[in-house]
Amino acid sequence: MTLTRQTSLDSPAAVVAAWQRAYAQRLFITDLIVIVVSVYGSQFIRFGTAGDVLSVPGWEGGAYELSYTLVSAILVLGWFVSLALFATRDRNIIGAGTGEYKRITDATIRVFAVLAIAAFLLQSEVGRGYLLVALPLGLALLLLSRWAWRKWLLRRRAAGDFSHRAILMGERGKSVHVAEQMAREGASGIVIVGALTERGTAEQDLAPGIPVLGDYTSLSRVLEEARADTVVFTGADTIDPRGMRQLGWALEATSTNLIVAPALTDVAGPRIHARPVAGLPLIQVDYPEFEGRKYAAKRAFDLVVGFIALVVLSPLFLVLTLLVRRDSPGPAFFTQERVGLNGRRFHMLKFRSMVIDAETQLPTLLDRTDGNGVLFKLRSDPRVTRVGAVLRRYSLDELPQLVNVLKGDMSLVGPRPPLASEVERYDEWTRRRLLVRPGITGLWQTQGRSDLSWEDSVRLDLYYVENWSLTGDIIILYRTVRAVARAEGAY
Repeated sequence: MTLTRQTSLDSPAAVVAAWQRAYAQRLFITDLIVIVVSVYGSQFIRFGTAGDVLSVPGWEGGAYELSYTLVSAILVLGWFVSLALFATRDRNIIGAGTGEYKRITDATIRVFAVLAIAAFLLQSEVGRGYLLVALPLGLALLLLSRWAWRKWLLRRRAAGDFSHRAILMGERGKSVHVAEQMAREGASGIVIVGALTERGTAEQDLAPGIPVLGDYTSLSRVLEEARADTVVFTGADTIDPRGMRQLGWALEATSTNLIVAPALTDVAGPRIHARPVAGLPLIQVDYPEFEGRKYAAKRAFDLVVGFIALVVLSPLFLVLTLLVRRDSPGPAFFTQERVGLNGRRFHMLKFRSMVIDAETQLPTLLDRTDGNGVLFKLRSDPRVTRVGAVLRRYSLDELPQLVNVLKGDMSLVGPRPPLASEVERYDEWTRRRLLVRPGITGLWQTQGRSDLSWEDSVRLDLYYVENWSLTGDIIILYRTVRAVARAEGAY
C-alpha cells in the first residue's frame, strides 16, 4: 500500500488543485464586483451623486464627519473579509448542496449586524435606507452569481471537466451500496472510475461503468493507471485501525484525497455531528423531530405562501374551471379520499382531468398499468380528457390542493398523499411517510414524478420526512417549477 511521492505539475492532485484555484479565483472576482456594485449602488440610490456624511461623536463632545464613500469602502472590505472568514469559497462546499448558500447568508447577516452594533455603540445614525438597499440587493446578487457559477460548473462536469476521479476501496457489498448512492447524485463532482475489493477479481464490474481493478494491494498501481486523485474507503474488516493510518499516510504522500464513507444513508448534514473522543472520529446522528417550533414555522410558511398563491392564481382557476366543464360533461373539480398526517383521512381536491365515470372503468384497465407495481398509472389513459391531458402534463390539476393546504390537510411540500388502498400495503418502515402532512409537491415531483420506481418513491419520501428544513422546502418549490415546465415523467 506504499505510494511514492508525486510532485509533478501534471499529477492528478496537481490538476485538481489547479482547477479548484481557477474556480475560486472566478468566485473571488465575482464576489468583489457584486459587493462593490451593491454597496455603492445603494449609496447612489439613497444619497445621489452629491453624497452625504455620517456624524460620529467625538471624545469631548465634538463630532467627526465621515463621507459615505469612506463608509461604503469600509463596508465593502468588511463584507469581503466576512465571506473569506466563513470559507464561502471552500473547495469542500462548492458545486453541490446548500452549504455554500448558507455560509454566504450567514456571512452577510453577520457583517451587517456588526455594522449595526458599531453604529449603536458610537451613537451614529447610519442611513436606514442605505442599509435596507445594500443588504437584500447584495445578498440576492451574491446568491444569484454563485448559482450561475454552479450551473457553469455542472455543465463543465457533464462534459468531463472539473471533477474528481475516484477509486472505491472496500468490501464489494459495501462499495456497491456507496456506488448506487453516489450515482443518484449527479452533481457531486466525483466520478467513480474503478474499484478495489477484498478479492480483486475482475470477472464482474462492481456496477455499470465501474470495473474492479484489483485488490487492496493494487492501490498504488491503480491510482497511477487510472489517474485518480481520490480514494473513497467504503469499509473493510481486513483493514484494522493501524492499516487505516498507513493508508492515510500513503495517500498523503501523493496528495490523494481520502474520503471515508460511513454506513449512513439518507441522513442530511444538519443531523450529523462529528464528536472526536480519544482520537476516535465518532459521528453522532440526531433523531428527526416531528413537532415544535420547526413545524410551527412550516405551518406558518404554508399558510402565508398558500394564501398568496391562491389569490394570485384565482384568475387561472376561473379559466381552468370553464375549460374543464366545456371539454366534457361533469363538474370542474374532483375529490378523492387520501390518507394524511398520522393516518387521518381527508378529501383531496383536484381539477377533474378524466371523464365522469373514470372510477367505474378502472377495473378493466388494471392489467395495462404502466405504474411501479403499487401505483396505477397509464401513459395513454383512455379516461383522460383533452383538457385533462394538458392539466396533467403541467400538473395544473393539482393547484386546487392549495385549499387543502389552508385547511391543514396538506402542506406545500411533503410526501405524496397516498390512497387508503396503498396504505394497507405499507410495511412498518413505509408507514413513516405518514409522520408529516402530505404535500402538493415533494422530492418525488422533482426527481422523476411518475417515472419513479416504488422503492425510489418511498426512499425520497422517507428522506424528506426525516430531513425536512424550510430552506429545503424553498429549493423543492423552485425545482418543482422547473420540473413542471419540462413536463417530464407526467402522465
